[in-house]
Amino acid sequence: MRTRLAFAVIVALVLALPAFSQHQGEEQHPNEARPGQQQPSGQQHGQTHGEMQRPAQPAQPVHNQPRANQGHIPPPPPQRARGAKPQAERWGGGRVNSTPHVNNNQWYGRDRPNDKRYHLDHPFERGRFEHFGPAYRYNIARVDPNLHRVWLPDGYYFEVSSWDWPLASTWCWTCGGDDFVIYEDPDHPGWYLLYNLYTGAFVHVLYMGS
Repeated sequence: MRTRLAFAVIVALVLALPAFSQHQGEEQHPNEARPGQQQPSGQQHGQTHGEMQRPAQPAQPVHNQPRANQGHIPPPPPQRARGAKPQAERWGGGRVNSTPHVNNNQWYGRDRPNDKRYHLDHPFERGRFEHFGPAYRYNIARVDPNLHRVWLPDGYYFEVSSWDWPLASTWCWTCGGDDFVIYEDPDHPGWYLLYNLYTGAFVHVLYMGS
């Protein structure tokens, strides 16, 4: 009788052993996810508590720092009265700079609004260039000194006025920096102003398309 009882106890222990081993194998770190269980937010891919994965940020364009106009891109030039005269910048000692340029956000050397050289029978004949103003900076991909034309990297091109070309002929057009900003000329319909961030000078240009 005792032999049978001992045999039954042994059998019961043998049958209970796998279940006990399985229970022991299921013990894990409280932050460790079980198969099929999603890890808590902020703890995936080796992250510790309190660390959040930051979203990827788009690369920002790197521009050269403007050198003219106290290191700032000037605001668009204001429209003037029809008979307004060109304004020269005057310094101490009687020095005067009447060339087209910008300093302290002031646009100097702008021609009269009623100057006949800027008259166009069909303003914007080749369309309008929409990406102008201080928010847009450009480098020059190509220049043709004979035709007084400059190309932007995306294929749009402009023709510098013949009377302004001597001011721009020595510019370092293809130095590689985003050194140019295009403004719409508020005094001469159909014309734009090409401003050089490096020298502070500007010239009149016509949009020729792409």
